[in-house]
Amino acid sequence: MTDRTRDNPDAWALRPDGRDDGRAAGTNGASGGTSGVASTLVALGVLAALLALSCGVNVATILDDAHRRGQPAPLWRPLTEEATSGLATLIASVVIWAAVRAASRLGGRLWLAAALLAGASILFSGFHVALMVVFRFAAFGAQGHRYGFSPEEWPYEYRKDLITFIIFAGTLWGVERLRSSAPPTPAATDREPPATFDIRDGQTLVRAPVADILATHAAGNYVEFLLADGRRPLMRGSMVSVAAELAPAGLVRTHRSWLVNAACVRGLTPVGSGDFRIDLGAGLTAPLSRRYPAALARLRDGAS
Repeated sequence: MTDRTRDNPDAWALRPDGRDDGRAAGTNGASGGTSGVASTLVALGVLAALLALSCGVNVATILDDAHRRGQPAPLWRPLTEEATSGLATLIASVVIWAAVRAASRLGGRLWLAAALLAGASILFSGFHVALMVVFRFAAFGAQGHRYGFSPEEWPYEYRKDLITFIIFAGTLWGVERLRSSAPPTPAATDREPPATFDIRDGQTLVRAPVADILATHAAGNYVEFLLADGRRPLMRGSMVSVAAELAPAGLVRTHRSWLVNAACVRGLTPVGSGDFRIDLGAGLTAPLSRRYPAALARLRDGAS
């Protein structure tokens, strides 16, 4: 068997013939769990509320400063400027969300994630400024005024947008980490272990005996199932929801994107830094991260 100790752990699962089938995630599958989307929307809602609060404080500060200078400013101008900037920020935050989702799938390649996020911050700022200018031209024009903007102002806007990007990205990154590492709920582990599990692969329903599910692997918005007969069906859904269903049957979370059937483990091989490679037989392997010590203890006892 080829030594793959230096590979990305997400690439360790191989077909018995040693070749991946090249199947791209996102090409099939039916609707599944939406807990990840719900948690992201909640985070965006909180950030939107904080953004609205910040806009209100900025408007009050501008009016107060103008009053102190003896030059009272009309309310409509700072209100329009802050409202258009806030609305543009919320719309442009889709860039931050997409960048964080992409970066969270890069595993330990932090330099690549940092480069991706740095580029996304520039894209976010450009998108935000373009929307903001369009909104302000329309809003000012509706009130009989003209709004002027020069491209030379963009570096100033980028400095402010960078802070917003860091706050939004940090919050969404935290949500992704919590969602991917969340253990099954106690209620799920107390249920009677299921004998079979229904995998909806596109329009096909695969009713697989749980004992034949060697492991599951997160593949974007899908979960890939590694079955004992060599099939690898994809089902749309989240790893959290699948873990909640299969934990009573002995599938253990060994990595942020992997579940492994404890009864199918043939052996454990150290790969450095406290991580292990799990041998599932028939040339199939899966990663065991040092961040899951309970899984290591359970599998080590079963594999000894």
